[in-house]
Amino acid sequence: MNKPIEIDVETLSQWLQSKPELVLIDCREPAEFELARIPGSVLIPMSQWGEKANELESFQGKEIVVHCHHGGRSMRITQWLRKNGFPEAQNLEGGIDAWSSRIDPSVPKY
Repeated sequence: MNKPIEIDVETLSQWLQSKPELVLIDCREPAEFELARIPGSVLIPMSQWGEKANELESFQGKEIVVHCHHGGRSMRITQWLRKNGFPEAQNLEGGIDAWSSRIDPSVPKY
């Protein structure tokens, strides 16, 4: 049975502490990543997705959560992942903005 397509920031916060194999993909642009990031996230910008998709092979069989600024871009990437060999991939609802508001206020809002 497939997992829900979205998770909330509270769930991700728990998972980051209890699931070391979890892969957190940040699909924002490099300038956004430099400004604010969730520790441990891997940057694969949506604009470079086609050329970087080969990096995904190393994530096969692992739990994947994708995030962006508010959750729109990452939802599109999550849907792509689910259609291309990662049926359990999940989107972070509200993105890094929700993370900053509800989990870690030290992460800058922009």
